[in-house]
Order: sequence, then structure tokens, then C-alpha cells
Amino acid sequence: MEIFFVIIPSVMIAGLLFAVYTVIDRSRRVARAWSSGLTAEARCLRSYTTTSGGGDHSVSTTLHHVYEFAARDGRVVRFEEAGGPGTTLEGDIVTVHYTADRPDQATAKAPARGRLFAESGCLLVFLGVALSFCVFFMITAHWIFAESEGMFP
Repeated sequence: MEIFFVIIPSVMIAGLLFAVYTVIDRSRRVARAWSSGLTAEARCLRSYTTTSGGGDHSVSTTLHHVYEFAARDGRVVRFEEAGGPGTTLEGDIVTVHYTADRPDQATAKAPARGRLFAESGCLLVFLGVALSFCVFFMITAHWIFAESEGMFP
């Protein structure tokens, strides 16, 4: 029985660590694109929404945009970005920021380093609290099982 109190939190910890990696990686990619100084005019080819949830859960809607632009070296690059502004419609021209080595990881979001730092920081704090809870739960469960088996005097 004790094994379930180790396996389930361990799987949750693995998922939370992957989420931490994803948040940090996305923040670094966006910050690098803003810092590179390379910009281009991109056309919004498509915008669409995805929904998740429903039933007993609240519904969440995410707006996606598909952009296409010509990089400095002449390559035509197409990328998709979630969470863009609702005012950008198909056919609109926007400025994108990208790096020379990875133009496919461009962003159409305007530079806002403080906002990026705040969003990433809040997400990392939340994930850190969840990780701490999982570790605390594992330690507490182990201690309770060890005490019930008479391991502690």
C-alpha cells in the first residue's frame, strides 16, 4: 500500500518538472528572439481558437495565429503562436522577432520583458509549491507507514 504513496507523487513530480522545463524554455526562446534585434513583417495566414474543459469543468479558450514571413536569408518561415491578441485577423501584417539560427521559433508578441518575467515567475512559484507539496506528502506518508509498523520507538 505504501508504494502507491510513492509512485503517484513521483509521477506528479515528473510532470511538474517537465512543466518547469517548458516554462523556462519558452521564456528563454521568447527573450532570445526579442534580444536578437532581427525583425520581419509577417502576414497572419490563419487564426483559430481551441477550447478545453466542459461538462463539470470550466471551459478555457485559447486563440492561435499562424504567421508567415521571409527571414533575412530569404527563407520563408511559417510558425504558429498561441495566446496572441484578439485584434489580429487573417491577412493582417504584424512585426515578428526571431533569431537567425532558429527563425521557426519567432514570436509576434511585442517585447515586454517585465511581463514575461512576471508571468514565468508566477508559474514557477506555483509549480514549486506543487512540487513541495508532493515531496512533503511522500515524506509524511513514509513516516506514517514507518510509525504504524513499529519502526519508531
